[in-house]
This record gives sequence, C-alpha cells and structure tokens, in this order.
Amino acid sequence: MKLSQVKIALEKLETIGFQLPNGTLVPNHFHVTEVGKITKHFIDCGGTIRNEEVVNFQLWNANDYDHRLHPEKLLSIIELSEKVLGIEDLEIEVEYQADTIGKFGLEFDGEFFLLTNKQTDCLAKDNCGIPAEKPKLKFSEMPTGNSCEPGSGCC
Repeated sequence: MKLSQVKIALEKLETIGFQLPNGTLVPNHFHVTEVGKITKHFIDCGGTIRNEEVVNFQLWNANDYDHRLHPEKLLSIIELSEKVLGIEDLEIEVEYQADTIGKFGLEFDGEFFLLTNKQTDCLAKDNCGIPAEKPKLKFSEMPTGNSCEPGSGCC
C-alpha cells in the first residue's frame, strides 16, 4: 500500500485500527511514534547494487489509555513528514513490537489497516547458483507396474 492510499483511507475514517496477520487488533491506545523514509542501499548475493526506499510507520503501545490517535492527527503527521523529510509516494512498511521488532506490509480492507507478513527472498536467484526447484510428482500420476525404465518417471 502506498502512502497516497493511506491518506485517502484516513480521510474517510472516524477511528484508526490496525489488524495483525493473525486477526487480532493492535490495542486501540497505540501511538505512531515515527513516520519516516528508510533507504536501503545494498549489494545482493549476485553482485547487483540495489536501492530500496519505503515509508516507515512505527506503532507503539503505551500505557496511555486516555489518548487515542485520530485519523486527522495521523494525516497531519504524514503531511508534515512529506514536507520536512521530502517523503514521496512510496510503499508503506510498518514496524510493530512483538517478541522483537516485526516488519509488516500494509493493506486496507475498508475498515482496518491490515499488517501483512513480509518474507525474505533471494533477489538474484539467476546469478547466485540457487538451483531451480525440482518438479513435484504425485504418486497417483506415476506409471504402474513392476518395471522401472529410463525416462518413465518412476525414479
């Protein structure tokens, strides 16, 4: 989800809710403690230099049950961040504390912002020697009989 999409969603909401991938909601007394741009400049395992940028929201649970973050307040924080930090319309990454800091993607279902699982991946599979995945065979599709001839797929 891009920053512009978050802003459009916030304009239509009366309250903000974030839902974790397991379906539970982030406690409604959360705070957005950071809005920023993260730049990652790196070399992948195939030797390609890469640059990635995301907008980062950091969610934090405080013991402050009397204050709730309202959509218009988060919208003003985002707009200030765009102005002061020069943030563009990038994809959103959300940090949220679990056993360690978790990094999530972001989607919106019309009611809640959904924190989505992110996965690591090799960006240079064709360059770094990762073998292609072997095709999976189903036993039900294997030839029957007692003979196993070359090219028959039985072994």
